[in-house]
Amino acid sequence: MINDLFPQQSSGSQPLANRMRPQTLDEYAGQSHLLGEGKSLGRALTQGLLHSMILWGPPGVGKTTLARLMSHVSDAHFMTLSAVMSGVKDIRAAVQEAQQIRAQSGRDSVLFVDEVHRFNKSQQDAFLPYIEDGTFIFIGATTENPAFELNNALMSRSRVYVLKSLSETELNQLLDQAITDVDRGLGKLNISIAAPQRKLLLQAADGDARRLLNLLEIASDLADTQNQHLVIDNSVLEHVLQTSPKRFDKGGDIFYDQISAFHKSVRGSDPSGALYWLARMIDAGCDPLYIARRLLAIASEDIGNADPRALQVAVNAWQVFERVGPAEGNRAIAHAAVYCACAAKSNAVDTAFKAAMALARDEPGYDVPNHLRNAPTSLAQSLGHGADYRYAHLEPLAFAAGESYLPEELAHHVLYHPTDRGMEGKIAEKLEKLAKLNQNSEQQRYK
Repeated sequence: MINDLFPQQSSGSQPLANRMRPQTLDEYAGQSHLLGEGKSLGRALTQGLLHSMILWGPPGVGKTTLARLMSHVSDAHFMTLSAVMSGVKDIRAAVQEAQQIRAQSGRDSVLFVDEVHRFNKSQQDAFLPYIEDGTFIFIGATTENPAFELNNALMSRSRVYVLKSLSETELNQLLDQAITDVDRGLGKLNISIAAPQRKLLLQAADGDARRLLNLLEIASDLADTQNQHLVIDNSVLEHVLQTSPKRFDKGGDIFYDQISAFHKSVRGSDPSGALYWLARMIDAGCDPLYIARRLLAIASEDIGNADPRALQVAVNAWQVFERVGPAEGNRAIAHAAVYCACAAKSNAVDTAFKAAMALARDEPGYDVPNHLRNAPTSLAQSLGHGADYRYAHLEPLAFAAGESYLPEELAHHVLYHPTDRGMEGKIAEKLEKLAKLNQNSEQQRYK
C-alpha cells in the first residue's frame, strides 16, 4: 500500500510521465467540465468536502492524479490499492490503517482503488460497510463502464464522474511543460521540435497524457544534437510512432463506442461517417472480419428487404477478405460499408421477427392447424392431417386467396409491415393486393 501523496521523484529512475505528474490542482490539465468554475466537483474540492466516487474515463486522462490532488486539498490521509494486485486481505489492511489514522489524528482517509472493475463481486462488497460508516472515502478508477462492471450496491454509495480524453490544446500545454521544465521535465536537454512533428506527437497521443509523455521521452532518447539543440525530427518519430497505435481496447468501452458509431453511421445513411469509423478501427488494430460480421447484421437488421442485395454484398466482402487478405480485403469491406450506408433502409423484417418471437413466447403453444400438418402416412391422413390444404401453384396467380397459415386463434395477426422504401415498396404493393384478394375471397379458412 502506498501512503505518500507525492512520492519522492528521482529524475534518473522515474519515467517522465511520473515526474511530470501535477503537484497542485492549478497544474492539472483537462476535465474542466468537472473542475471548472461552478462545477459540482470543483465546488466540493474548493470547500474541502470529499465524497465517495467513481472516476470513469480512458487511460491517461488523470484519474489517479485527480484522486491524489483531491486527497491533498482535503488534508486527508491517502491510501491506494490496485485491483490487479490486491485482494480482500489488502482491503482489510487499508481498513485498519484508516481506523488507526482516525484514532491517532482524527484525519479522514481516502482509499483510491485503481482498475476497480477488476475486483469481483465479493471483493467489491468488502468495501460497502466501511464506505457507509465513514472509515474511508472511497475513490475508484475504471476505464470500463461502471454500470456494467460494478455492483449496484457500490454504485449506489458513490457518485460517478466521467473524465474525458484531453484535447490537443491541453496536450500541447503538457508538451510545453515537459520540454521546458528543468527540475522534473526535459528542460536541460534543450529540445527542438517543429510544428509538424509536434502535431504528429499530439495526434499519436490520442488524448492520453501518459502516452504523450512516454512518446516524448522515447523520442528524446533517440534524437541527435544539432546546433546545441536536441532535434526531434521525422526520422526520430518514424521509429517512435511505428509501434504506437491509437487507443483501441478490444472488448472495452472504446471498442464498443467505435463499433456503435460505425453501425449508426451506416444506419443513418452516412457513407463518410461509416468510412471514418471503419478506418479508425482498422488503423487501431481491430480485426476487419469483426466489422465484416457487423455489416452482415446491419444488412439484415437495418436494410432488410428494402435492398436484399446488401446482404450478398456484405457476404462477398467477407469472402474477399478471407481469400486475398487485408491489403485488398479491407477495401472490399469499405465497399460493403459504403453500399450498406447508401442502400434504402428498413427494419420491418427485424421488427416483424421480434414481434413473432414475442408472440411465440407470450401466447399458448397453439396446435398446428390440420390443413397445414404433414401427412406422410395413412394414419396421419386418417386423422385429417393435410385435409383441405390448397396447393398454391394450382390457384390463380399461385395464391390461395382466403387461406390462412396461422393457428385460428392468431389468424388475424399481421407481423410484417413493409415500408415504401426501395425494393420493400414493391413488396408492400404486392402484399396489399394479396390482402384484398383474401378479403374478397369466398373461400375463407376462418370467418
